[in-house]
Parts: sequence; C-alpha cells; structure tokens
Amino acid sequence: MVTVRAPATSANLGSGFDVFGVALDRPADIVHVERADRTTIELTGVGSQYIPTDPDRNVVGAVAEALDAPAHIRIDKGVRPSSGLGSSAASSAAAAVALNELYDRGLSREELVPVAAEGEAVVSGEAHADNVAPALLGGFTVATDEGVTTVDADIPLVACLPEIAVSTRDARRVVPTDASIEDMVHTVGRAATLAVGMCRRDADLVGAGMDDRVVTPARAELINGYHEVREAALDAGASGVTVSGAGPSVLGVCQAADRTRVAGAMLEAFDEAEVNARAYKTRVGRGTEVLEP
Repeated sequence: MVTVRAPATSANLGSGFDVFGVALDRPADIVHVERADRTTIELTGVGSQYIPTDPDRNVVGAVAEALDAPAHIRIDKGVRPSSGLGSSAASSAAAAVALNELYDRGLSREELVPVAAEGEAVVSGEAHADNVAPALLGGFTVATDEGVTTVDADIPLVACLPEIAVSTRDARRVVPTDASIEDMVHTVGRAATLAVGMCRRDADLVGAGMDDRVVTPARAELINGYHEVREAALDAGASGVTVSGAGPSVLGVCQAADRTRVAGAMLEAFDEAEVNARAYKTRVGRGTEVLEP
C-alpha cells in the first residue's frame, strides 16, 4: 500500500486565469492505493457522498487508466467537492503520485502534471493544469503549454468557503469571450505584479496583483455576498481578495498577524448575507507528500 497527502489549491488568483495556482497548507486529501486487477474506488470524508465511485466518472479512475495502474483506491476527502479549492485536483494529484510510486513508473512530478490533468478533464471537460500543478509541486505555479514554473513562496492566506453551489462548468460558461485592450493591459500588469510579489514573498504585492476586470467580476455574480465579503476583508487588513478557482470559495491575502481578523470579517459578512461559511487560516504550502511507501 502507498499513502499520500495532497493539498487543497487555489487557481487563477484573479489575474492569472487558467495559469496561476498555489498549494495551500490546509485542508488536504489523504489517498491510499493498493494493487488490484481492476480499479475500484472507496470514498470517505467531507462531501464524499456526492462523488461517484465508478472509475469512469471519477478523476482517480482517469489517472489510473493514464498510468495503466489498476488499484483499489481509498480517498479520505478533506477538500470539499465544488469548493473552488481544487478538490478534484487534490485527488488527481494524490492518485498520480501514489500510483507512480506503487507501480514504480519512475515519472517525475513535472511529468505527472499532464497525467493528473487527465483527471481534471472528468470534472471540467478540459485537462487544465492550474490546480494539479500546485497540488503536485507545491508553492506558486505558472502552468502554460510549455510547462510549469514553480516559486517556493510563503504567503499568508485566508480561504473562506460558503455553503453555495457553483459548478466548474457553470463558472466557465460565464467567463467573457472578449475583452477590451484596456482590460487586457490592466490584467497583464496585475498578473506581473502578483508574480513578482510571490518571488519576493511580499503579501502586499501579491494582493495588489490579484485584481482583474474580466473573469472575477463575472464569477463573483455567482456567489451571494461576494462583494460585501471582499470589502469586509479589505477593511480588516487584507491586501487582496478574489474568487478562488471557479468558486464559491473566496481567497484573501494578508499579513500573518491579520489572518484571524480577516477570517472573522469574511465570516461575518457572509453571515449578514444569510450564507453559512467556514474559514481556513492557511498559507502557500507544500505539494503532494508520500506518507507511507
């Protein structure tokens, strides 16, 4: 048996749509794999009742097929499905690392990125790497067709998860298909600022770089209370706030000393919008780790 831990992630970070991602130090999935003649899946943990166990409909089934590595796979979910915190990516990354180890395939973490992305295609319809890259490699990642660049950033974060349903497919449908030159220039500038902030481990620069005028405004309308939550977080000391991935989670960047205050402000704002929510005081963390070989 091989057991691994794969972290939650946040993709896009506002200005880096389908490119930027970060690993979070909490929450996480724990995945156990054992050799078998055919792939079977067992699920426990948060939201596991909503995830199919049919390998043809589960992300880890696609990963097992891509690696030609049939196994009994037990997933202990710590990352809630449809949360905007990379739930499917955590399971995909965990399965890729665990099965690679179990069958001694010898693939590097970078080589496992497209394998894990095949799992993402089961959920979103497309094999995106913006969540699986940080889930596998940790830190801040820039995923493009040419490969993945990783920065070992250390940035304090607050991830606030409301009890609102937003599907990845719906969130992709609302993304505008055109943008003005002014909005494109603004987004490029913000993305560059964010990347520099990650390299410098500067939370203020990272927060300033999160703002975008194209994707986030469209997705924010799917999240009841988003605008009030964002303003509350900024007033409490956050340097930047955006939709985490496809949503509904909202991600805030702040100084470590301000995380408790920012988390409380976000929860209070969601409560005023009559939305139950949970907040994680977290930071940019490590990628998938093998716990038991």
